[in-house]
Amino acid sequence: MRISARNVLAGKVKEITKGAVNAQVMLTLDGGEEMVAIITNSSVESLGMTVGSGAFAIVKASDVIVGKGLDGVRLSARNILAGVVSSVQDGAVSSEVEIRLPGGTTVVASITKESVSALALKSGDAVFAVVKASNVMLGVS
Repeated sequence: MRISARNVLAGKVKEITKGAVNAQVMLTLDGGEEMVAIITNSSVESLGMTVGSGAFAIVKASDVIVGKGLDGVRLSARNILAGVVSSVQDGAVSSEVEIRLPGGTTVVASITKESVSALALKSGDAVFAVVKASNVMLGVS
């Protein structure tokens, strides 16, 4: 299967915490970073997810927020991943920003060209990729 989401991040299930309807699933990405997803309990079951099993975190580039200087900032978003801008590709309205995480994983964000300018984003800049746990889909192969 091929999908349109730009971010398909491989990892292993580190922890599953079930609630009444939803579960919090924490993945350790192949590069060592952690990503949290909120999915339904029935999805955990139908995907056959268990601690230690392989999985993919799937995030649309438009669901990735880019920030600078977020060290120590508290946000409600569960996924705040530090990285470095590896490239910026400007379009007429939107830009694509590639962020390389310390473990080598690349996260792609689609943000407005105006936001790239306001943040003065360029290759080599230290940034954060921010994603709400409810915007992370999970998949297995």
